[in-house]
Amino acid sequence: MAANEKITDIKSKGTTWILGVLASLVLFVVLILTQWWGREPIQFNILESAISQAGLVAPELPPESEDLEGGRGYQEAASYEILAAELPLGYTYTATLAHIADTLLNKSGGYITNDIAPPGVILDNITSWEFGALVMLRDATTALRNHFARDQSQSEQDPDLAVAEPYFYYEPNSWALPATEGEYEKGIQALHKYMRRLQDPNAVKKAQFYSRADNLWQYTEVVIKRLGDLSTRLSSNASSSNFAPGLTNLELEEASGKLAAKVGWMEIDNVFYEARGASWALLHILRAIKHDFHDILLDKRAMRTVDVMIRELENSLTPTLSPMVLDGSGYGLFANYSLSMANYIARANAAALDLRDIMNRG
Repeated sequence: MAANEKITDIKSKGTTWILGVLASLVLFVVLILTQWWGREPIQFNILESAISQAGLVAPELPPESEDLEGGRGYQEAASYEILAAELPLGYTYTATLAHIADTLLNKSGGYITNDIAPPGVILDNITSWEFGALVMLRDATTALRNHFARDQSQSEQDPDLAVAEPYFYYEPNSWALPATEGEYEKGIQALHKYMRRLQDPNAVKKAQFYSRADNLWQYTEVVIKRLGDLSTRLSSNASSSNFAPGLTNLELEEASGKLAAKVGWMEIDNVFYEARGASWALLHILRAIKHDFHDILLDKRAMRTVDVMIRELENSLTPTLSPMVLDGSGYGLFANYSLSMANYIARANAAALDLRDIMNRG
């Protein structure tokens, strides 16, 4: 009898040990996936992406090109510039939007916002990043449909863009019937159809792209509102707690004429990563605008203004050293990531205001 009890006890301990090992392995895998899936996508070269999507192939460089002035790298860059000149107007801008959408769907971990199981369901930072990038993608696609691809307000809208835009406005957290990824993929396919028509001079219905000052001015108005909102939300946590300590929201409203809404402690990192995603997407969109609106920007002497916006957004994407979003005071021991991000975005917004005014002049 005692021997049977001893055997049962050994089996019980063995089962417990096995379950413990399995649970540890599962936890270890989840932690690894959390780190991998939670990474922000790297920046991409908009011209290389557009050339690749257009099917253009760079010529093979001879081995002796390494000995030429500037080296092989310089020669490759020059060949890309030549290929980029073959792209029709608007192709780079549209290809950039398609690449941004493709990145949302196919980055490490794929599209995570609509995940219903771990580790995706617990990754709130990368889902906030996705939402920020998605908002900028939607605005840029709307501008393409309503402004860039239309000659005037009474002209007919492009049929492929009329299909693409609504798909990107589908709810971002739908898991099935239909899944968000499937709807966004349809939007990408519609953008590719528009791009093929831009590239094909013999298309039955030729696609158009108009790089005019008034079109860019209308899009810049939207960008200003987006950046202003992000900057305010990023800085509101510090402004409500440090700017006037001891005052209630009502007293702040009476003193400044507006209500200071404090960002909740659990939402600070979400706002920060939403701003990071928006900055990442807008940075690539501005680079594409700089290419496709090159002539009008030079004519209006606005190229430097766009460069300022690009530089500030690049600075806003500087890698963070802390595993969590720090929220120290402005002159405290720890940095305040939200205030640093708000500073870069506010300066980009100031440049956007200048760009709007320049584009609005006759």
